[in-house]
Amino acid sequence: MALNSVWNAVQGWLDQKGDTEGHAESVRGYTTKTVTIALNGSLSTEVDLEGYALAGLHMPADWTAAVLTFQSAPISGGTFYNVYDDQGNEVTVQAADDRAIGVDVAAGALASWRFLKIRSGTAASAVNQAAARVITLVLKG
Repeated sequence: MALNSVWNAVQGWLDQKGDTEGHAESVRGYTTKTVTIALNGSLSTEVDLEGYALAGLHMPADWTAAVLTFQSAPISGGTFYNVYDDQGNEVTVQAADDRAIGVDVAAGALASWRFLKIRSGTAASAVNQAAARVITLVLKG
């Protein structure tokens, strides 16, 4: 199902529930932010998640095949570190183009981090994107 179809279904549900503004955040405390991975790049811009937890990702069309991994910094613009879980595994999300992805498993390992970047590929094997890619983060407040 294309992201447009998913979004239209959500909008229809919101309309039935009487949400006159049509914003998911007004119903369940959700909002969205975006990050961009530049042309021929593998690491996104920084996003500040203050007050929110990562709940999902909307992947762009034509994504160059790669998993997603994450970096975190203690302050905005600070030194970013690869994010690992408590077992020493790099936090990874299986990604593909043009889909919505729930991040339940990864969300626990990412819950403590305020400033994040998203990587195409892993720390050991980053994957450059063939065009600039915008990833939409679905956040729960």
